[in-house]
Amino acid sequence: MRGSGPLGRAGLALLLMAAGAGAKPRPAATGDQPRSNVVLVACDSLDGRLTFFPGNQTVDLPSISFMKRHGTVFLNAYTNSPICCPSRAAMWSGLFTHLTESWNNFKGLDPDYVTWMDLMEKHGYCAQKFGKLDLTSGHHSVSNRVEAWTRDVDFLLRQEGRPMVKLTGHRKHVRVMEADWQNTDKAVNWIKEEAVNLTQPFILYLGLNLPHPYPSPYAGENFGSSTFLTSPYWLQKVNYEAIKIPKWSSLSEMHPVDYYSSYTKNCTGQFTKEEVRNIRAFYYAMCAETDAMLGEIISALQDTGLLGKTIVIFTADHGELAMEHRQFYKMSMYEGSSHVPLLVMGPGVREQQQIPNIVSLVDIYPTMLDIARIPVPQNLSGYSLIPLLREKAESKVSPRGPRPSWVLSEFHGCNVNSSMYMLRTGKWKYIAYSDGSSVPPQLFDLNADPDELTNVAITFPVIVHSLDKILRSIVNYPKVSSSVQEYNKQQFISWKQSLGHNYSSVIAHLRWHEDWLKSPKKYENAIDKWL
Repeated sequence: MRGSGPLGRAGLALLLMAAGAGAKPRPAATGDQPRSNVVLVACDSLDGRLTFFPGNQTVDLPSISFMKRHGTVFLNAYTNSPICCPSRAAMWSGLFTHLTESWNNFKGLDPDYVTWMDLMEKHGYCAQKFGKLDLTSGHHSVSNRVEAWTRDVDFLLRQEGRPMVKLTGHRKHVRVMEADWQNTDKAVNWIKEEAVNLTQPFILYLGLNLPHPYPSPYAGENFGSSTFLTSPYWLQKVNYEAIKIPKWSSLSEMHPVDYYSSYTKNCTGQFTKEEVRNIRAFYYAMCAETDAMLGEIISALQDTGLLGKTIVIFTADHGELAMEHRQFYKMSMYEGSSHVPLLVMGPGVREQQQIPNIVSLVDIYPTMLDIARIPVPQNLSGYSLIPLLREKAESKVSPRGPRPSWVLSEFHGCNVNSSMYMLRTGKWKYIAYSDGSSVPPQLFDLNADPDELTNVAITFPVIVHSLDKILRSIVNYPKVSSSVQEYNKQQFISWKQSLGHNYSSVIAHLRWHEDWLKSPKKYENAIDKWL
């Protein structure tokens, strides 16, 4: 199916028929049965709410629909840190961000860190990976790390180009994100030429850049990524009528951290409804292209007879706000940014199942080890998803006790001027900041207020106290915030010293150059005062 473009409706119909004719996942493998193969497709910036109702009404995602029909979708899956590298560090280590100390996009895991893939390979799996990994330290732009280090400085600078859309190609232009398609091709070829001949089980990872926004060179040197780019082919998959125009608070009513985020992301200016609708439509079209790459992997497994022997997992490192809360990008605990897709299908996985339990990306590590029948270390932050996925609840209880009823997400990077910590449990989302007292917390009732427009922290002080107590039992967050502040200062001092006489010129020409160059002395003085 690879030569004929992405998995379209006709291809999907054939696939569904074939799956019905004997490629359906088999009952749970136990005892001496062979261990399942595993394929993990992890994309970048896909809002998890698009994988179930009503979010799935906005765009046609046939591969995700196929996985839902033949597997399980998690309705409440979250990132452990809503930015690329720290999120991936959590997913590959099974540990919360404050334990890996992956504070920003520059600071991830050590290169020799033992991941679940390393352990699976050690225990007899053939391991292969293609595409975006982004879990170790040392990546991303200088701008990205300097913005994170200086977030406590008393200044406000736009760090991104204004979010915009760009149409490219024609109605038959399928391969817009060529680098992702090339990595998808490599993974498909590996399945058809290598995996099919293996006598041992395999673990295959495919990392996609989409639907992350594209770079914006129009914004001048050291530009960020604020362009939502697609072709007419993908745009026609979007249901414009179903696109919700998000409600915004006035700038004066915004939470102080939200205002800082909106300003640094260049979103505090005027936007017409048409602009906002287009940004969201183009983003959804980019999600449709991502879905087609997932479809190519499913088709390759089907073509080779491997689909019935393989557990397929689809997820993302975080979501995309797409102009909700007057922001694009991630770096926020709002649902658009923190809620991720998580779908699983394969041997022993219940079909057409929707799981409401709250889970997060640290659960991937113990799940992978469970699938490979490798003992799960007791020090992990995550819990295996296998008991939730299987037809029957596991008879043996985990030595660590039951899965907790909460998940933790935290953020310490750029575009936010305070460390933030999100506890999600039941209908509540509690967000604490910094030391717990200098910045007001937020509390949202997601049942009554799914768009998170009303902070009810003042209305429910007893709930706030109770959730803050749980949060502090998981992480001493005032202490972590203080450690991050110290880390930021030390990193900045080292970087500044490394530049010598070039410091003033280099710092003036980072992503914030348009604002910085209006008053360079003022901003340098603000940094000196901070130091």
